[in-house]
Amino acid sequence: MMTVKQVSELTGVSIRTLRYYDEIGLLQPAAHTESGYRLYDDTALERLQQILLFRELEFPLKDIVRIVSSPDFDRRKALEQQIELLEMKKEHLENLISFARKIKLSGVRTVDFSAFDRKKLDEYAKRAKEQWGNTPEYNEFREKDSRRTSEEEQELIERFMSLFSEFGEFKSGSPEGTEAQAMVKKLQNFITEHFYTCTDEILSGLGKMYTADSEFKENIDKAGGSGTADFAAAAIDAYCRK
Repeated sequence: MMTVKQVSELTGVSIRTLRYYDEIGLLQPAAHTESGYRLYDDTALERLQQILLFRELEFPLKDIVRIVSSPDFDRRKALEQQIELLEMKKEHLENLISFARKIKLSGVRTVDFSAFDRKKLDEYAKRAKEQWGNTPEYNEFREKDSRRTSEEEQELIERFMSLFSEFGEFKSGSPEGTEAQAMVKKLQNFITEHFYTCTDEILSGLGKMYTADSEFKENIDKAGGSGTADFAAAAIDAYCRK
């Protein structure tokens, strides 16, 4: 068994990050000491390796949580696909290096952008995510999403973000207050109706992600004003703990 500090020193992953991975159910310790400190065994370290490989491939945390938590997750198959993706990433980087050296040596201006083409890599990553994302929620999302036009999808996104504009109207109050809790229920119902069945467990994970993911936090604060993401996350946490 290794302590969280030892795992951090071994892997280079900060203690804060390891704690957050535990909070969102991505990497839970094997046990705790009597004092409550996290302990990690070899199985947990193997899972952390998988997570770090996905992070190296620039997968968002929300995708990694879904992938490694899927009951159909095949570690060996995932590793094979990760190797393929890393090989493709290596080839892409080598092409960029070769292109840059060519410019440096020749000193000739060029309008050739072929070395920047990521279509092949992005398409493979997309298909891999779809295979790993074989959960009831993901399949429900795909089924609902397939029925929408691009215009309907854009409208849905705008309606979704407008919910956080409403959250922003209440952020001066308590996240446990009646208005805030009603907004959480409204958000949960909206996700269930338009995306996938949003259980309290899923909602809790989303709440944590709204503040941990910089892109989510920025967009939510843009919709409802500074501090909205933190307020919404606190309201969701209070709702899910009831």
